Amino acid sequence: ASNTNDEHLRIIAGADSGEATATKAAITLAKHIGITGPVVVVTSTPPLQDDQPMYLGFIASVLLNDEDGNGSGGGKGTDSRAGLGSANGGGNLVPIKSAVAAAASAAAKAFNDSLASAVTSTSTAASASTPEWSTHLAFVIFKCCVIILIILAAILGNVLVIVSVMRHRKLRIITNYFVVSLAVADMLVALCAMTFNASVEITGKWMFGAVMCDVWNSFDVYFSTASIMHLCCISVDRYYAIVQPLDYPLIMTQGRVYFMLLMVWLLPALLSFLPICSGWYTTAENWIYLKSNPHICEFKVNKAYAIVSSSMSFWIPGFVMVFMYYRIYQEAVRQERLVYRSKVAALLLDKHLQISQIPKPRPSIQVEQSTITTMRRERKAARTLGIIMIAFLLCWAPFFLWYLTSTLCSSCTTPRIVVGILFWIGYFNSALNPIIYAYFNRDFRGAFKKTLKSCCPYDLINCRVSAGADPPPNINPTPPPHIHMNN
Repeated sequence: ASNTNDEHLRIIAGADSGEATATKAAITLAKHIGITGPVVVVTSTPPLQDDQPMYLGFIASVLLNDEDGNGSGGGKGTDSRAGLGSANGGGNLVPIKSAVAAAASAAAKAFNDSLASAVTSTSTAASASTPEWSTHLAFVIFKCCVIILIILAAILGNVLVIVSVMRHRKLRIITNYFVVSLAVADMLVALCAMTFNASVEITGKWMFGAVMCDVWNSFDVYFSTASIMHLCCISVDRYYAIVQPLDYPLIMTQGRVYFMLLMVWLLPALLSFLPICSGWYTTAENWIYLKSNPHICEFKVNKAYAIVSSSMSFWIPGFVMVFMYYRIYQEAVRQERLVYRSKVAALLLDKHLQISQIPKPRPSIQVEQSTITTMRRERKAARTLGIIMIAFLLCWAPFFLWYLTSTLCSSCTTPRIVVGILFWIGYFNSALNPIIYAYFNRDFRGAFKKTLKSCCPYDLINCRVSAGADPPPNINPTPPPHIHMNN
């Protein structure tokens, strides 16, 4: 606040990033100090010249009741430029050039101190609500082990998926294009998002600077959203394969699959790199605070970004997955009824043919058995998709519920340890997908075994040498005695 005797001149804020930022800074400072009078904003761009008079109009006092500092604040803050070419102090314009340098510097320092004090008090409150056992050495070691296991499982499991599809021609089908692309996204989640988060969880601080903070947040949002969108595309692919099997080759063509993959890799960029690197995702106060404190990396979003990003990253894909699986479940029930009816009809026909002593039409029965086998395979695929969907919802729903409610409810607080757990439960989904495929898909299970055998020279399970590997050295070259057993 400026030390002026003018009762109208209450606050002067300086900012290099433009009038909008200066306006919000002034309003925030006014709220913190408790001033309810008019506010004057002075920007340092363009720099004031010694021979250039500066006239600034007053910002109405009603701006102090604007929560976001938007509304008419930005507009009225720019009215000062309109007075530059007017007469000396015409109307409500006040010449204040002589007080700009000292007052702007003092106001900027007061703003930074007040914002740092507010953040420090919030951090202190959060630390006070953190349980003491969370800082115990045993818990820290346990947390490190869990984090490392999740990262290794996500990296190695998804690498195994990619290598298995590349090595085995049987797995090179349209559906597995999505599976391989999903594995790439999950692997990058582990490499580019989990690793940075792990460093913060273990050390308790950010060590990579303000630029890398934006890069990490962008990677986190980008690859996590891409992974979720891949799961959505897989549900759509399975829907057409099971519900409309005759039209599936015409609908899911190779070109259409490539287009879907292109979209799931491009669309997340609109939610990550563009708004995060430009600062659109957060509030002006938090943006200034993060840039002036490079040792802190917080992902504090504004309400608009929270609604849009959560909808695109979770709510819409989740709704599509639930709807698709519901339709697949309906089709599976219908096919189950058809199988039951066909079995009953086959039994009745067989009994009738036995009574009438008429030769049985074997070919038709073989065709029927083939149809039943196909239906069973599709039901297994539907079950696998259902398990993937349930795992997705269990892993990501808690995080996005907290993400949305904590942003919309400004007075709601969550302990830091709970936030960390929610993050890593969501990350765990990237490590869970390969496990689901390995356990419930016979083709992938066999491919995983063959791939692991080719990487390991010895079959540890059956204690024998794998095919193509050199035999182990014979410690005892003397052959065992040949014993004849007489019955």
